[in-house]
Amino acid sequence: MELPERGLGTMGIDDPDPIETAIEVGYRHLDTAQIYDNEAVVGEAIARAAVDRDDLVVATKLWIDQLDRVAESTAESLERLGLERVDLLYVHRPKGAYNPDQTLPALADLRDAGVIDAIAVSNFELADLERFIDVLGEPPAANQVEYHPLFQPTDRLAHARKHDYPLVAYSPLSGGRVGTIEPVVDVAKRHAITPEQASLAWLTAKGIHPIPKASSHGHLAANLEAIEVTLEAADLEAIDGLERERELFPE
Repeated sequence: MELPERGLGTMGIDDPDPIETAIEVGYRHLDTAQIYDNEAVVGEAIARAAVDRDDLVVATKLWIDQLDRVAESTAESLERLGLERVDLLYVHRPKGAYNPDQTLPALADLRDAGVIDAIAVSNFELADLERFIDVLGEPPAANQVEYHPLFQPTDRLAHARKHDYPLVAYSPLSGGRVGTIEPVVDVAKRHAITPEQASLAWLTAKGIHPIPKASSHGHLAANLEAIEVTLEAADLEAIDGLERERELFPE
């Protein structure tokens, strides 16, 4: 799947206005989930926006207690979204009711029926990814993981590169902490950009697709503008070299 370089994370957004604004600013990848309890909000924003549905990549995620009723739960998500299909349907975590021998074929059936365009996974580790390939005979369309300067699961990045699928990064701004991380701040100063833009540019340079959450027009635009920032090798190395085991959302 070809994903836009920048997407919008919507966790915690309960108003369609900022999502509609994001579409107007230029975002074409919208990411939600059943557990965020805002699929209807995202759907309302899509319906209101002056952009053709086919120009958007819409993603949602099946929560862990829904993975034994894939078809029914997906239909419920589509009803909340007000859509006939989604581009990406994720297994949110390989936990709870997840059984790869049952869950993954059920997702493949939905893809074959045109209800979803692609099967994605989230928070999968290497063993989970290899099991996915064993069951379906192909890699996932995407793997969404926490990835930011303070947490860098490089093994998942290497797997995505090896199998040629996109790695999507949630919490790419270290939970709002990037402005306090000295190497990131130094990179930002050298390029006359914000630390947030520096973090996003660093991820983009690695071929990762970040989905930062933002609500204001200014932050939405700034995050999108970071696509145009080109960092130097020394900048990338400075952020790569950070202590990187501070996971914000451990299982």
